[in-house]
Amino acid sequence: MAAPTITADVAGHLAADLAHGTLLRLATAGSVDDGKSTLVGRLLHDTKNVLSDQLAAVERVSRERGLTAADLALLTDGLRAEREQGITIDVAYRYFATARRSYILADCPGHVQYTRNTVTGSSTADVVVLLTDARKGVLEQTRRHLAVAALLRVPHVIVAVNKIDLVDFSRQVYESVSADIRQVAAGLGVEHVLTIPTSALTGDNIVERSANTPWYDGPSLLDLLETLPVDAAGDEPGFRFPVQLAVRPQRAAVDPALVDYRGYAGQVAAGRVAVGDEIVVQPSGRRSRVVGIDLGGRRLAEARAPQSVTLRLADEIDIARGDTIVSPDLAVEPVKELSAVVCWLSDQPLAPRGRYLVKHGSASVQAIVTAVSSRLDLDSLSDVPASGLGLNDIGRVHLRLASALPVTDYAASRPGGAFLLVDPASGGTLAAGMVAS
Repeated sequence: MAAPTITADVAGHLAADLAHGTLLRLATAGSVDDGKSTLVGRLLHDTKNVLSDQLAAVERVSRERGLTAADLALLTDGLRAEREQGITIDVAYRYFATARRSYILADCPGHVQYTRNTVTGSSTADVVVLLTDARKGVLEQTRRHLAVAALLRVPHVIVAVNKIDLVDFSRQVYESVSADIRQVAAGLGVEHVLTIPTSALTGDNIVERSANTPWYDGPSLLDLLETLPVDAAGDEPGFRFPVQLAVRPQRAAVDPALVDYRGYAGQVAAGRVAVGDEIVVQPSGRRSRVVGIDLGGRRLAEARAPQSVTLRLADEIDIARGDTIVSPDLAVEPVKELSAVVCWLSDQPLAPRGRYLVKHGSASVQAIVTAVSSRLDLDSLSDVPASGLGLNDIGRVHLRLASALPVTDYAASRPGGAFLLVDPASGGTLAAGMVAS
C-alpha cells in the first residue's frame, strides 16, 4: 500500500524535523493479534492526531460490528481486506507529531507470510516497537522480528508486553516475559532492548503512566519515543550519492545558459556535500570536485541526506545511472565476490547456482549464488548448515557478480551494505541482503 499523501505544510515540518534530528522513524512489529494496530491507533488518538471525521468513521464501523467502544485499530488498518478480516496485511504508514518531535510510523503486519513487509517497514526505522501478548510470551514470530531488527541494525528496540490488563496487571508475568525477551535479544545480538508493560486497548502506559502498574517505574511509551536520541539527517560520516540520471537539458538550443550544462541527479543516501568538496566516482575511481548543487531551479551551497539534488562537477567524467559519487574517505575497491546475510522473502526457494540481479543503490548487476553456507535457527538462535533458503529464512550466502560493485559491510554503512536480490525474469524482489564479510 502506498504511503498516504501529505500536505506541503506537513512535508515542510517533517523536513525541518529531519534536519534537526527530531524526526523519528517508527515501526511496529509482533505476532498476529498482539495488538499492534490497536496500539498505533491508541497512540494517534491519545496524542490528538486523529481528525474528527476519521474518528466518527471508526466509531460507525465499530458499532456495525457490535462493539461498544471505538476499535482504534481501524485507524491504521486502511485496506478494505484488512477491515473485513480484522488483520493487517500491508505496511500502513502514518504521519503524526507531538510538541517535541514528528513521527513517520509504519504499522507492519504480523502474519508470518508477510514478514517481507516487516523487513520493508523496519529497514529505515530509528526504532522498532515490538509487541508481545503478556499471556503468550515469546513466540516464533517474536524471535523472527527480533532477528530482523538485529539483522537490519535498527538503532533502538522497544518491546511492549501488551494486554497486561488480561493478566490482572501482574508484575510477575511482566518480569518473566521481559526476562525471556532479553535472553532472546542477547542471543541475536540486540545490545539494548527496553520493555514496557502496556494495554493498548485501555491505554495503560501508552501516552501516560498507568496507576494500574505502580510497580513499574519506567516511562510511558510516548515518553520514551520523545526522548530517544536520533542522529540528525546528514550527520553520517562521509558522503554517498547513487546517481539516478545524467542530466543534459534538451532546451540547450534555445537557452544559451544551458548549452554546457551537465549534472547528475539522485538522492543523498548518507552524509552531506558542499560546493568545493572533492569526490570520487565509483566504480571507476575517477576524482573531481563539486562546482554546483541544484535543487528545483535553486543553487545550494550544500546538500545533505535525504535531499534529492543535481550535482555539477568540475571535470567531464563518464557517469551514468548505477554509478555512486562518494567522499574520498568512503571510496572502496569494487568487488565481484561478496558474502552476505539475506532474509528470503519469496515462495520461490533460493538454491546454490541460482541466477539473480543484485540491486545496490541505483546499480543492478547480474549475479550467481555460489554457496548457501548457513541458516539461522530461530529456536536455538544459532546458525545451522543449509543447502538452500525458503520463505522467511535468514541465512548467509556467497555471491559472484558479473560487474564489480563498491559495497561496504552493512555494519559500517547501512546504505553502502544494503542490497536486494531480484528475479531477472519477473522483476520481483526475492530477498533483502546485508553485506557481511
